[in-house]
Amino acid sequence: MNTPAFSNSSAEHNDSSSEPNNSNTAHSQNDIRLSETVKIAQRLIQFDTTNRGQGNANPERPAAEWVVQYLAELGVAAEIYEAAPGRATVVAQIAGADPQLPGLVLHGHLDVVPADPKNWSVDPFAGVIKNGMLWGRGAVDMKDMDAMMLTAVAEILRAGEKPRRNLTLVFFADEENGGVYGSEWMVRHHPEVFAGAKYAISEVGGYSIYLGDKRAYLLQTGEKTANWMRLTARGVAEHGSRVATDNPLVKLSAALTRLGNHKWPIELGATTTALLQAVSELTGTSGTPEEILAQTGTAAGFLQPSLCATSNPTVIDAGYMQNVIPDTATAIIDVRTLPEKQEETMRQVAEILGPEIEMEPLVQAVGLETEFAGEAVDAMIASLKKFDPEAVVLPYLLSGGTDNKALSALGIIGYGFAPLLLPPELDFPAMFHGVDERVPLQALDFGHQVLTDLLRTF
Repeated sequence: MNTPAFSNSSAEHNDSSSEPNNSNTAHSQNDIRLSETVKIAQRLIQFDTTNRGQGNANPERPAAEWVVQYLAELGVAAEIYEAAPGRATVVAQIAGADPQLPGLVLHGHLDVVPADPKNWSVDPFAGVIKNGMLWGRGAVDMKDMDAMMLTAVAEILRAGEKPRRNLTLVFFADEENGGVYGSEWMVRHHPEVFAGAKYAISEVGGYSIYLGDKRAYLLQTGEKTANWMRLTARGVAEHGSRVATDNPLVKLSAALTRLGNHKWPIELGATTTALLQAVSELTGTSGTPEEILAQTGTAAGFLQPSLCATSNPTVIDAGYMQNVIPDTATAIIDVRTLPEKQEETMRQVAEILGPEIEMEPLVQAVGLETEFAGEAVDAMIASLKKFDPEAVVLPYLLSGGTDNKALSALGIIGYGFAPLLLPPELDFPAMFHGVDERVPLQALDFGHQVLTDLLRTF
């Protein structure tokens, strides 16, 4: 199997003249040949925009201001919107060559999940480059695509060209918290910035997987719902030496065990059915859905949750003294349901937990599923094939979620397409929220090329 070469000379720069005039963008002498896309991704990683959820986050504002400055040097005026102090979203409008076409929202997010440096082999916020890869929190989720978006726009504008259609370029805050201070807030308070847009493209799709000796790319055409719930069990506070009969920790732990051990049935929607059929045909494999998805190698763990609902306890909190039985115990659960099954599945969750457990929604986001067809899908496939002629493109249902959920409330059709050509040995799905998150440098340049072509042609 041939691997495409990265031959586009615009992917490399031998000086820093194209970078924003910001003293924080300095690079060492030995990285002078890094592409602009890699350097921008590296710089964005160096902004610690850790999001711990429920409003507890480092502000995105410093990274947002850096992005605004970069765009300003391209002649693009961008605006910052704050849902709360420091919780910043960047929006830029770029006129297309054919303004009669429906507009495109190209969006990323600036926040990242926490990273404990003690568990990493490198500083997660240093943007370390080693072994041909960029390491750091956000290298995959999703400061890599943020950088690809910026340099794709830069290449087009520096050439004196325009994207084919009107482009709304967005860098959201708070995606890792369900967009409460980002996409959800923007859609509620500033829907006008998305006026005229029909399509949206963002993260968690477009990367390569291997089916034996065949290379394929997963195009995300759907997302499961997201339901983050706070659970509370109540009881009687008393001395820890008593024979307790109403201990909320016991009630809560029993309920969490029931929920965590519950086996949800396989339910196949149109997207996953199409994926299974394609994988079966490409590999000559038949069997159960799990057996077919096992042929996707490292991607299998990412794809298997698309077969059914999932329900996982993620946070637990109770007590304040070793010799006191508390009167309350709380936990947070993460429930992902298939599109169109949200209400039914959440009723089942309540039944599993039992009547003594109170449920409070923190985030309840819709599921998405759109057809693997149409002009946007055709354009993404065509752009991939220009740089990897052997590409086979498959649809898949994301078990997590993106800011496309919020945009869907405005009737905007969203896809996950952050194109990356990856080596077979890299367990790329494990990089999402994982330790030692990293992405190959060549994959970033491949993604820049594909995304630039897409903006020119779609």
